[in-house]
Amino acid sequence: MQSPASVMSPAGFHGTGVLGAHAEGRHVGRSFFEGWYVKLVSADRGTRLAVIPGMFLSEDGSIAEAFVQVLDGITGGTAYHRFPLSDFRADPRTFDVRVGANRFSADGIVVEVPGLAAEVRFGPGARWPVTVREPGAMGWYAWVPTMECYHGVVSLDHALAGWVDTGAGRVDLAGGRGYLEKDWGTAFPKAYVWMQSNHFEETGVSLVASTALIPWRRAAFRGDLVGLHLPEGRDAGLHRFTSYTRARTVDLVVDDEEVRWSLRSPGGDRLDLRATIGGRTSGLLHSPVRTEMHQR
Repeated sequence: MQSPASVMSPAGFHGTGVLGAHAEGRHVGRSFFEGWYVKLVSADRGTRLAVIPGMFLSEDGSIAEAFVQVLDGITGGTAYHRFPLSDFRADPRTFDVRVGANRFSADGIVVEVPGLAAEVRFGPGARWPVTVREPGAMGWYAWVPTMECYHGVVSLDHALAGWVDTGAGRVDLAGGRGYLEKDWGTAFPKAYVWMQSNHFEETGVSLVASTALIPWRRAAFRGDLVGLHLPEGRDAGLHRFTSYTRARTVDLVVDDEEVRWSLRSPGGDRLDLRATIGGRTSGLLHSPVRTEMHQR
């Protein structure tokens, strides 16, 4: 069960107790994973990467590993680099993770894995508010101790500085934008749609949207989570269309080429989303099920 301190610190590591039991040779009888999604996009959008550090313990205890996963949004390429679980270190209070010699935090990253080297600094981030009533992106669901998968948004948008190198030489990320989120729990949802962008006409606008099948007792429900951050003007701030704010899906169409989604808030505000596939290639994400980090 999560402590109140961990619920109020969604960016931090939530598996300290699980790791402690594993180190002592005790198996907790359930799977556990935690991963942070670090998105990097250059100013010209010619480089689009996601780097995901994390750890995984399988349900039967046969797999215990740390990892750094790399996704290339241009080529569709993916790489999953395994590390001994003993190489994993993370702060329970804030985003500060080490996997071997690789370091990830709210201030930036230093990465050296096959196919990727990077030294990137992050500017101040636009935060998803954390309050007792709504501790982050999950709202009051964050207090429910039996959720399959928990979700947190560390930074909706921030500036980048530094460089990445995927093998063709260093790419300067000055003027680029970044995004940070994370997930933890026993497994990913069996079915979900997720999208995110902070590249709009106005710098600082950020959108994250997901819908997923959420196990609930002996049944399941569809959980919707949409956050639209506007940096300036009369409507500045975070606009939430979520299950816990009682937003309602008016229409949702998903196919191989695009997602069209319309939502309405209890107050009558309407949000219409249309996301299209940006290229011809796609890769398989290593995501957690109870027995392994499964490609799908």
